Amino acid sequence: MDTITDWKKNLRYDIPAGLVVFLVALPLCLGIALASGAPLMSGIISGVVGGIVVGILSNSNLSVSGPAAGLTSIVLASLTELKTYEIFLVAVAIAGVLQILFGLLKTGAIGDYVPSPVIKGMLAAIGIILILKQIPHALGYDADYEGDESFEQPDGSNTFSTIWFAIRTYRPAAIIITAVTVVILMIWELKPLKKRLFFQLVPGALVAVLTGVMLNHFIFTGMGEGFALDGNHLANIPVSAGVSNFFGSLSFPDFSSLGNFAVWKIALTIALVASLESLLSVEAVDKIDPDKKITSKDRELVAQGVGNTISALLGGLPITAVIVRSSANVNAGGKTRFSAIFHGALLLISVLFAAPWLNMIPLSALAGVLFFVGYKLTSPAVIKSVTKKGYLQYVPFFVTIIAILFTDLLIGIMIGIGVGMLFTIRTNMQKAVVFTSHNDNYLLRFRKDVYFLNIKSVKDILAKVPNNSSLLIDTSRANFIDPDIIELIEDFSCTAVAKGIELEVIGSLSYVQDKVTYLKMNRDQERGNKSGKSKTSGRGAHVQGEQQIGQNV
Repeated sequence: MDTITDWKKNLRYDIPAGLVVFLVALPLCLGIALASGAPLMSGIISGVVGGIVVGILSNSNLSVSGPAAGLTSIVLASLTELKTYEIFLVAVAIAGVLQILFGLLKTGAIGDYVPSPVIKGMLAAIGIILILKQIPHALGYDADYEGDESFEQPDGSNTFSTIWFAIRTYRPAAIIITAVTVVILMIWELKPLKKRLFFQLVPGALVAVLTGVMLNHFIFTGMGEGFALDGNHLANIPVSAGVSNFFGSLSFPDFSSLGNFAVWKIALTIALVASLESLLSVEAVDKIDPDKKITSKDRELVAQGVGNTISALLGGLPITAVIVRSSANVNAGGKTRFSAIFHGALLLISVLFAAPWLNMIPLSALAGVLFFVGYKLTSPAVIKSVTKKGYLQYVPFFVTIIAILFTDLLIGIMIGIGVGMLFTIRTNMQKAVVFTSHNDNYLLRFRKDVYFLNIKSVKDILAKVPNNSSLLIDTSRANFIDPDIIELIEDFSCTAVAKGIELEVIGSLSYVQDKVTYLKMNRDQERGNKSGKSKTSGRGAHVQGEQQIGQNV
């Protein structure tokens, strides 16, 4: 975990990164609040708390928290059911307490069981969604809120139909601003320039956004009426008359509703969904962290829980770790938690003192910044690195991408996990049992845990062993063997003796060898008895025949 000393050493990286994350987070906080049917200020409050409070308490160096698009539909439905925002805040506060309990009970380990291809697929899908969702804003169509990640939209349109409509109603000024933004960001990525101090200290995103502001307000305004962008095409931060006015506009929980069952039901839903999304996001950030540091998932849940409780007490939306802001932080060169904390402080300063100036930022300039973030998440190099690892990696990867694109983040992740688990089970089944042969000598080896799902393959292998051959079953490397498979081997030991198969069992099931030896002894004894009976019967018949002949005589 980073320390204050680390923060001081890495200020040259964290301050520019925090500034970039601020530019990305600002429209997302407002857009998610708008889509949730909550006060606009609630989105900013949750962004501030997510940055400062969760940033201090979490031990994830690069994860950034704030309001999440994945909770938008839950918040909207909850507000409809609970009637007032103040009652909804009680549910958010309870959800925070539940998350703290989840962390203390060590449930964060759930995040470690998500297959790696699914996490990589989630990152790539978010990148593609960022690009697709920003195309309308880049064309000057800003009817949909920033941060929208769902394929289907409330007005009946979807991601692709919205793009098509934007193409038909494009604004030239927006296209120019987006293009200039992307070019500036590409220049900042040139290796020779990245070595220069100026390009290290001054983030390209800031230069790109400021250039977009100047183009729109100092050049496009003189190019005829309606050419420059205004109104809904610009950032729309609530303008506060001062610090006292800001705090006077806050909403607070109505704790008289604690006895309402619906409040507790919604609180549990928010706690579960927010915890899952945070765990997935933190796991994904650890994957793209250049230093490959590992985040404590249990501590992350506690941090998220404290953040949600404080956010609710101040009138903010539910908080999760958010992959879009986090990946922007990684790509901007953030090193420690200070970048997340700094972005939260900038959000607070912006709403208190800088709203009029920030409301000059064209959304098309921010679209260019998000285009770049999306490209980094889903670049051809990323896809190539997965596909070259074989179908066991790239099938769950692409399934996760497609599922997220055409549903939403959580549903897509669940589908991806399901497919990933199936492939993991299939791989384990194949590796758990090894069968080889040479002439009439056969070897069946259990290399690790052998579960019920392996029973068919073991049955098929045993059926292949021909009569009058030899089979060695080696169970010495298996930590666990399912009772049904043990029973199968015990049953086979009986038939093996009858088929003349020389069976040897070593390892944890060596006691079966005693059974085989016993069966062989019985078999040999029976053969001896049968042979003896045959001779006795022959002699008896001969004596009886002689006696009968003598009587006849």
